[in-house]
Amino acid sequence: MKTTENYLAEIKEIRKMMEESSRFLSLSGLSGVLVGIYALLGAFMAESIIYTNKLFGWVLNKNVLPDLLLLAAIVLVLSLVTVILLTWRKARKGDKKIWNPGSRLMLINLAIPIISGGILILIFLFNGIYEIAAPGSLIFYGLALVNAAKFTRQEIFQLGIFQISLGILAALLPSLGLLFWALGFGAIHIIYGALMYFRYERTTNK
Repeated sequence: MKTTENYLAEIKEIRKMMEESSRFLSLSGLSGVLVGIYALLGAFMAESIIYTNKLFGWVLNKNVLPDLLLLAAIVLVLSLVTVILLTWRKARKGDKKIWNPGSRLMLINLAIPIISGGILILIFLFNGIYEIAAPGSLIFYGLALVNAAKFTRQEIFQLGIFQISLGILAALLPSLGLLFWALGFGAIHIIYGALMYFRYERTTNK
């Protein structure tokens, strides 16, 4: 005859299975650290392009927008590749599928604000309104994280709130937009990634 402890154990196991089927829990903390490093390097290079019209000694064109967009694209691609590879490695170690209902829902909820926000920012940039770049990217990214948090770890929600707050500050202080961008995509990502790694990954890797 089953005891109360047996029933509680079964309930916990069922709850765990339901959670794993509806939420994606294999995000890599180390990928967050690396993405933050990429962002800081990108911000450093963007500052050089904007204020000196040079990059590593090379003199650039007067219209720096194409160079900045290329730099942003490189940082974005590096970040996506890093997140995908490290998350896939983590999921494989835990014998979990990287593509499941939870990850699909997370990606859909993440992509809608990011894609719509990215298109809106590009429209403003090509119309000469450059001040929108930093606050717009931070706010739309933060909204995407808040939107996707219900399908992954709740720390993502907190990260989203930080990004939105920095985006609002960047809108209030447009001359410091690049600094707030570096804080949001760089420093905050590194801190978040390190916390996630030590909270969820370090113990399982021992």
